[in-house]
Amino acid sequence: MKRRLAAILVADVVGYSRLMQRDEEATLVVLRKRRKQILDPIVRSHKGRIVKVMGDGVLIEFASAVHAVQAALALQDGFGQANDGVPQDPQIVLRIGINLGDVIGEGQDIYGDSVNIAARMEALAEPGGICISAKVHAEVARKIDCAFEDIGLQSVKNISPDIHAFRVHPSGQDRKTQTPKVPLNPPLPNRPSIAVLPFQNMSADAEQEYFADGMVEDIITELSRSKGLFVIARNSSFVYKGRAVDIKEVGRELGVRYVLEGSVRRAGDRLRITGQLIDAANGAHIWADKFDGDMTDVFDLQDRITSSVVGTIAPKLEQAEIARNHEKPTEIMDAYDHYLRGMAAFNTFTREGNALALEHFGQALAFDPAYAAACGMMARCYGQRVGFGWLLDPDAERAEALALARRAAKLGPDDAVALSTAGFALMCFHQIDEGDALIDRAVDLNPNLAWPLIVGGMCKALGGDGATAVSRAELAVRLSPQDPQLFGIHIAAAIGHWVLGDYVAAMKSTRITLQHQPNFKFGLAVEAASAALSDQPKLASASIERLRRIDPDLRVRSLHQWLVFARPELMKLWCQALEKAGLPH
Repeated sequence: MKRRLAAILVADVVGYSRLMQRDEEATLVVLRKRRKQILDPIVRSHKGRIVKVMGDGVLIEFASAVHAVQAALALQDGFGQANDGVPQDPQIVLRIGINLGDVIGEGQDIYGDSVNIAARMEALAEPGGICISAKVHAEVARKIDCAFEDIGLQSVKNISPDIHAFRVHPSGQDRKTQTPKVPLNPPLPNRPSIAVLPFQNMSADAEQEYFADGMVEDIITELSRSKGLFVIARNSSFVYKGRAVDIKEVGRELGVRYVLEGSVRRAGDRLRITGQLIDAANGAHIWADKFDGDMTDVFDLQDRITSSVVGTIAPKLEQAEIARNHEKPTEIMDAYDHYLRGMAAFNTFTREGNALALEHFGQALAFDPAYAAACGMMARCYGQRVGFGWLLDPDAERAEALALARRAAKLGPDDAVALSTAGFALMCFHQIDEGDALIDRAVDLNPNLAWPLIVGGMCKALGGDGATAVSRAELAVRLSPQDPQLFGIHIAAAIGHWVLGDYVAAMKSTRITLQHQPNFKFGLAVEAASAALSDQPKLASASIERLRRIDPDLRVRSLHQWLVFARPELMKLWCQALEKAGLPH
């Protein structure tokens, strides 16, 4: 065995198990083709050596850190070009991590902590991204034309001490545009503000993770009912899942004064929830407690937690706000369990996750036909299919979605989740005024929920109220500043700007949307229409070309079946703009 200094590159296919489950044979064919046409030539040209291929990943050794990073940039560019025009679901996307250090060579293989650190860097990378250790950064910072994002010390599995890491972005790519966030250290709101971090799953069964996550989501929803609180949205809180965090840093990043963290232990029908409230300004523990009961007490336990939190951090709130009379969403625990499983599947934002979510929400309704939130989420699943082009039988699914949406609104007239999901589905299937009324009700009931603001913004824009659409999107960003699904917020803002005639601002928002979801049809269409109306024919044409690769059958005459504006003059302008951009009539 011999030691040597090497730059180690680890690459992994994002969502490999999902892709294999979807179509094993097709996935393997594409992977072999990508290796032959992209991976092997790039590794050779950058003087690297493929150490081994591990199904969904590859380990590559370079003598130079510069060559390793250059190869990584070329790989991501090559895979990105190969994905161009491919629907999002079957795309092959890489995460890449790179480290520099001593390795132990044994035959063709290499071992050592340096290899392990490279693997941990890969895990920190974003889909389609590159993450490097500080050692690599020190070697390449002034030698490669690219941008580096310092993400600080990272606590990674089985490695001590923490590793200083950087993300790498191609030259000319504006990091703020690629992954938009509100300014660092957003100011504290003028009312008590709180973020609820994912609770730790303390159950013996790791599969109970969905239950712990669902519990936290419910607690966030309950806290957000209080108009006297400012509550960070679930999607931003959950970016800290699985990370060792500094509470004070969380407070600064999210712009909140208080942070709630805790754990959930489920053993059979018994349940224990612990919670501790921390002042993010100084790290002081303000309150801690544990709540025991059985599964039939789950909603009572949630209410006790939220009442304790509200009563502690906002003592001036009216008692009615603290001890609100909230009806249980369901009395049937099997229904609740399926609902939580459905939410976990839905939040994957994949075609397969959408189908699985529909199945679980349907099971929840089978156990409890009066479960309004489950009914609304079924409707939302169909609405999601519209946006991503996943509809299989448009007429039948439209009819089912509308029936579910109206049923959800009837079942939950005071349930913000049921109303907003129902309104979203109605909007997606062109019942804009009806959907808008439901979403307005949801926003009034629960002003801290980001989701009703997002879909409400889009609905207002489609109805012709661009100013309200933009203001709602801005508030949604503040409520969820770290949201991995920021594309949804920014498409709402983009359509709002377009309605207002501010096509430059519309293109800026769509650029953010498309950085997150390159094949999002709505984003490409708004970009094309905005570019056409602001005399940017090259951008308009390029956007239409990408749009038609995703949906070759799209025509101007079929736009009334897709994205529809309620006001005839806006719909006419929309059709004219896309025709001017190059969409066939």
